[in-house]
Amino acid sequence: MLNRQPFDIHAFKSEFFKALAHPIRIELLELLSEKDQFVHELTDNMNAINSALISQHLSILRAKNIVQGKREGNKVKYSLTDPKLAELLAIAREIFNNQLSDTITLLTDMDTKDEKK
Repeated sequence: MLNRQPFDIHAFKSEFFKALAHPIRIELLELLSEKDQFVHELTDNMNAINSALISQHLSILRAKNIVQGKREGNKVKYSLTDPKLAELLAIAREIFNNQLSDTITLLTDMDTKDEKK
């Protein structure tokens, strides 16, 4: 009888979010949310980042099945494995905007109170 470990959804989610936990990878996913792209296109769209570094980050995302590559001739075109990833990034952006708005409101309230003293 095989001794199988139970599937741990929390560990799976943690590994998924670790793969996203780099600014270059987030930017790559945002670009791929717009359209499928070759490495040279991603390089053109990401200022001052070379194609070797982009390929390294794509490799990490591929290993976690977040992006996929499809060979077209001697090039590979990358795409998101699931369109819901674009929604996840959009929702994260909304959350960060809400937090930023709350922080701005708090700072404005603090400045107003300081002026009244």
